[in-house]
Amino acid sequence: MTPLLLASWIAASGPGPSFGCGAVKAASIEALICRDPELARLDRQLASVVAAARAKAGNERPPRLQSTQLAWRRGRDACRQSADARSCVRRSYRERTAELQARYRLVPMVGQGRFQCGASPADALLASFFQTDPASLIAERGDRTAFLLVQPSGSGARYGGGGVDFWEHQGEVRLRWGAGSPELLCRRLP
Repeated sequence: MTPLLLASWIAASGPGPSFGCGAVKAASIEALICRDPELARLDRQLASVVAAARAKAGNERPPRLQSTQLAWRRGRDACRQSADARSCVRRSYRERTAELQARYRLVPMVGQGRFQCGASPADALLASFFQTDPASLIAERGDRTAFLLVQPSGSGARYGGGGVDFWEHQGEVRLRWGAGSPELLCRRLP
């Protein structure tokens, strides 16, 4: 589809994404977003969340939001190599929106738990749960922070991402912090 035909198709089909569709390349991820009303809506939603995060970030040092947004965009564009590019792009938008909403506290925190995962004070864990879609948590352990998304689980609540796995089941938390690291058994602190 030529850029001119794509632009007229978008104009006839309703609101487009947060960017102009007139000059996008036909085989690009942007063209897919321009043709798909749901992806265009997700793009507009993310643009709004990025603006709100930018307002909260102020002059953060280092400028994390800008660099992570560029890295996210490269990941989103890599979806063109996926067998189901549309699903990949949809998942990418939903996960990035949830991450920014949680990291910049743009949605309510729905719970928080403190856990001890070993004898050392460095083994303390703070888990903050957020009302995002999909549900998310930010895990803090020492000077490290991980953003985790809800994962399928036969029982209990399981979150994962970036090599970190958090599984709360029957009052215990099993934590794996980093690929190949040992699983820790954590107990909730009052």
